[in-house]
Amino acid sequence: MDLDELRPWLTTWRLPGIGPVAFQTILEAFGEPAAYLAATPSEARRRGLDEKIAEAVAGQQAVQAGVDQDLAWLEAADDRHILTLADPAYPAQLRHIADPPAVLFVRGRLEALGEPQLAMVGTRNASQSGSDTAADFARHLAATGLVITSGLALGIDAVAHRGALDAGGQTIAVMGTGPERLYPRDNHGLAHAIAEQGAVITEMPTGTPMDRGLFPRRNRLISGLSVGVLVVEAGAQSGALQTSQRAVEQNREVFAIPGSIHSPLARGCNQLIQNGAKLVTAAQDVVDELRHVQGVDLQKTAAADALAIDASAAGGGDWIDEDPAYGALLDAMGYDPIGFDTLAERVGLTPDILSSMLLSLEMYGYVESSHGGRYTRIRHRAGG
Repeated sequence: MDLDELRPWLTTWRLPGIGPVAFQTILEAFGEPAAYLAATPSEARRRGLDEKIAEAVAGQQAVQAGVDQDLAWLEAADDRHILTLADPAYPAQLRHIADPPAVLFVRGRLEALGEPQLAMVGTRNASQSGSDTAADFARHLAATGLVITSGLALGIDAVAHRGALDAGGQTIAVMGTGPERLYPRDNHGLAHAIAEQGAVITEMPTGTPMDRGLFPRRNRLISGLSVGVLVVEAGAQSGALQTSQRAVEQNREVFAIPGSIHSPLARGCNQLIQNGAKLVTAAQDVVDELRHVQGVDLQKTAAADALAIDASAAGGGDWIDEDPAYGALLDAMGYDPIGFDTLAERVGLTPDILSSMLLSLEMYGYVESSHGGRYTRIRHRAGG
């Protein structure tokens, strides 16, 4: 779409009172935003638009300076794109939610938007074990070919993005600000790395500042882009729960990692599981579930997954051999199946720390989990 074709879309998107749902009604009434902008308020009313939407067309001249800024942002670099609902590159998953954004500002690789995505979300105030778990899951899932999508926030979001990058995979950051306003500042460098290996996107036009009231709009995009949402660590009032709720409304899969009943950072995840979210204790649990979801490239995912397993079996977890804490845990396990609670008593670790350590051991081929929450040691350490 050239600049002249983009202008009516950007103009309409900036009109006061025109959000995703109102834009949809305009397209249904006029077919394209240019026809709406050329109409009078009375004609818009005759086409069935309510008073507010019909009168909004009169404000189009007042937003042209902002539209000029949007187009200037687009032309400033080759990796910048503006997608509309009429663009074939617009993400198919997002197109079919109830309130898709009419316009998306994208920096990075458009190809990433067309790949199967898994959202990973959680608290901004993550524990060390929660961060470790998020990083391990993101690395494993990105290695299977899934694109990891999150909100660029501090805490679990940032860890998930970095985990995907570390695995050489793709990741997408969804913002609630204008495309030129990266937030938070601490994640500026991360955002640039994401744009090189994935994409940074927003529906908000240039000049839109950080406003917590826009986070729910951002959250619906995180879930809407994805085939499923994985909540890693979240308190009872965490914004991650809003994302999971939108996922339910959008008919997406919802996964949650359980935590200690005594940890306030696990209450949100445990609540989700009580309400029907799929409990997962290993990244492979997510992969196995998503193999059955329509739209996921099963052959690609299976092949990439096999490569990830081969890489770990070849010694990707050598650091475990040199860590005395992991050595003590493996020694305590023995080679017979052992329940989680029994193992926790034997080694004196809290459930959240033990869960994180077992996840790492499982990913690198030292331990195998089975139904009933039992674990079996299947690999020797170099030291014994």
